[in-house]
Amino acid sequence: MILAGGSGTRLWPLSRAANPKFLHRLGGTDQTLLQATAARLAALSDPDQVYVVTGVAHAAAVARQLPQVPEDNILVEPAPRDSLAAIALAAAVIARRDPEAVVAVYSADHLIGRQERFEELIRLAADAAGTGELVTVGIQPIRPETGFGYLHLAERTAPGVHRIAEFREKPSAQVAADYLASGEYLWNAGMFVFQARAFLAELERQRPSLRAGIAAIAESWDDQDHETVFGAIWDGLEKISVDYGVMEGAAAAGKVVTVPADFPWSDIGDFHSLGESLDGDADGNVVLTDAAVPTLRGVEDSVVVSTTGRVVAVVGLRDVVVVDTEDALLVCPRDRAHEVKQVVDGLKANGLAAHI
Repeated sequence: MILAGGSGTRLWPLSRAANPKFLHRLGGTDQTLLQATAARLAALSDPDQVYVVTGVAHAAAVARQLPQVPEDNILVEPAPRDSLAAIALAAAVIARRDPEAVVAVYSADHLIGRQERFEELIRLAADAAGTGELVTVGIQPIRPETGFGYLHLAERTAPGVHRIAEFREKPSAQVAADYLASGEYLWNAGMFVFQARAFLAELERQRPSLRAGIAAIAESWDDQDHETVFGAIWDGLEKISVDYGVMEGAAAAGKVVTVPADFPWSDIGDFHSLGESLDGDADGNVVLTDAAVPTLRGVEDSVVVSTTGRVVAVVGLRDVVVVDTEDALLVCPRDRAHEVKQVVDGLKANGLAAHI
């Protein structure tokens, strides 16, 4: 299950509501993030076992970029209802088609390295999920990051598998540093593996109203009145993330385990993290541009992105972000790249939504 939603506002002006980051080539290859995610799963699932949950605005682009995925496996949300509704919808449709299915959930916009290790750990997670556990794939933290949720490790339940004592959301800098020093916490990377029926049972326990709505939608999936039922129910579903809506409560009840992962991983949260995730040139610069001539002189440790074909010249700067698009130009220090979201908020407030 690939979740292909969101607008990636912290990667503005490249990522837009109508053309979000997962549709862009940001991995240093000729594949978009969405295509790279699907390719990563080729050894784990046949194309007809891959499902994508996306929005109305992106459904056509998703289908074009993933022609190998059956049309019936692209599930289109009428409107965003956050990750729990999206995951529950796909889990219910999959369970209707295969009641014994084990499902792995991935985001369409993450970068992951060490493919063989990734496959090995997903298979380990699938084995753990086969016993009815809800499994997270936790990432070994490499810095005291305040923007991620954390998983508190408890006892080992099998080789390479640990019980999760609790989810801890976005701590302060000092708490994050303490977590890193303790060695008892993993980053919550938003990758989950579970039996579809086990997840739906936990959804029933914690969110029975949402489960009832999802069940009604799934039951009508192949009926002529499906669109009517879908539209009538979907907007009334609770809007909540899977972490808050199911996984926190499941962890508190002892139903969640994790497979600690040591492969490279990034959610590409902003242009600074994009620069950290890709190999730079001899001066530490990451350049993603279709300009046909060299554009940097005396520039170090910077991120330069262009989609226009124009020459983008940067001279004598260090640790900057430069992003050039047809209707907007971004220039900022790398250590303030996270503030780009505030620019987007300002554009909205000033009636300039056409630029976002």
